[in-house]
Formats: sequence, structure tokens, C-alpha cells
Amino acid sequence: MAEKNKNLLFSLEDTPVPPLPPGMPMAPVPSKSKTNITINLRNIPLLTQLTSDEMAHVKNNLSIRKYARRDAILQRGESSDNFLLLLSGRVQVVDLTDQGNVIGLSLLSPGSFFGEVPLINQSVHMSTAVALSDVLIAFLPATAALHLFTHAPSVAQKIQYHLAQKVLRDHKFRALLSINNTSKRIISFLIFMKHKNAEKQELVENLPTHQEIANMINTSRETVTRTLLMLAQRGIVKKDAGRLIIINPNALRKLMQA
Repeated sequence: MAEKNKNLLFSLEDTPVPPLPPGMPMAPVPSKSKTNITINLRNIPLLTQLTSDEMAHVKNNLSIRKYARRDAILQRGESSDNFLLLLSGRVQVVDLTDQGNVIGLSLLSPGSFFGEVPLINQSVHMSTAVALSDVLIAFLPATAALHLFTHAPSVAQKIQYHLAQKVLRDHKFRALLSINNTSKRIISFLIFMKHKNAEKQELVENLPTHQEIANMINTSRETVTRTLLMLAQRGIVKKDAGRLIIINPNALRKLMQA
């Protein structure tokens, strides 16, 4: 299957993929040639366990679009007619306060999906999704997506788990935003975002820009820069190739409790 969309030529495959090493997340990194982008749908975590018939249904309905940095992928208040899968790049989900300030709600990395709640609720989008880099998005029409949600057990289970985790995440994030001290709020955000890799090292992958962090936790870019510089000078964190390595997790936690 191949077609053009916004001058993009692509093809879809569904070749089974071998198990990944422990701790390594699966993400649909497309392979590129001079004339074509090939996407293996089995590399999309939500779709990896589909049967052949279920996968054929997805392939027959899926379209791919490319967006540039700062493009709006979907807008708050728009009707929902597609389920979206992020294939490459980064996306931020944002909202606007009554004063017109941008509040970052979440950051999405390759393999993430979004737009499921308006489809299930038959409502409009309650937030805006903006590309933070060049991105590739797979669009699955509402009818095909809802069929998948109800007829593919592996997808239904993952959607349910995702929604439960989303409720838990939103609860924790609201608690984070209630912290009055801005430096502690930034430190709490790092603790919220961090994870352990296969070597048990604590880090924040795909570190957002200082402005993106500021948008998400309601502070200024200068405050974020100042706090991260302080942590680096104390030897608690180290920036490395787009990620933040937490060298001294205990010291980071103690700063939160001080």
C-alpha cells in the first residue's frame, strides 16, 4: 500500500517483530529512502498483537500525514473524526487559560496515541496538539478506530490500561502543580518524568525544552534554566544528548523534602 499525502510517499508493512531487550520501549521509527517511507505497523505498541484480519482492516483505513514544527495537529473545540498514532517526532498537548496563557498538559513520544476520548464520548477535542518537531501521524477514521476498540481484545485492553494510567497521571500532575515553591515544582516535574533504563540508571528521555517545561508547570523559562543549572552545578543531574541523567537521585529527592 502506498499513497501521497502532503508530498509524502509511504508504504505500510505488518511483518512480525522480534522481542526487544528488557527495558527498551517499542516505537514505530519509520525507515526512509529517497522516495519512500516504510512503516511497520507491528512496531506500533497498540497494534503489535493484532490478528492478520484486524491488521488488514487497519491498513485499509489508515492514512499518514506529515507536520512541521509548531503546526497544530488538532485544535480544541474541533469535532473528532480520527484516532491518531504518533509515528515519529514529538507532540505536546496544550490548553489555554482564560488569560490566554499556554499550559502544557502532556508530552507525546513515538508510539503514543491520542484522540481516543472524544471518539468514545462522541465529543469535541478538549485540548490542542502541537508538533514540537517534524512529525509523522497515522490517522485512523472514527468508525475503523471504534471497531478496533470493541472487536480487538488486545487493543481494548491497552486502551483501558491507558485511560486508567491517564487518570492516575492527571491526579499526580495536579498535585505537582499545587506546589508553591517553583524550584521544588521543577524538581518534582523531573521526578515525575524520570524512569529507569535497563542499567537501572534514572533519567529523563527526550528532555523537553526549558520553555516547554515552563508551559507545563506554570512558571518562567528563566526559572527552569536557573534551577537546572543549579542541579548540574551540584552534580545532581547531567544533560546528555537530549536527555537528563540523574546522577544523584537521593540528593534530588532531599531537595524536594527540604
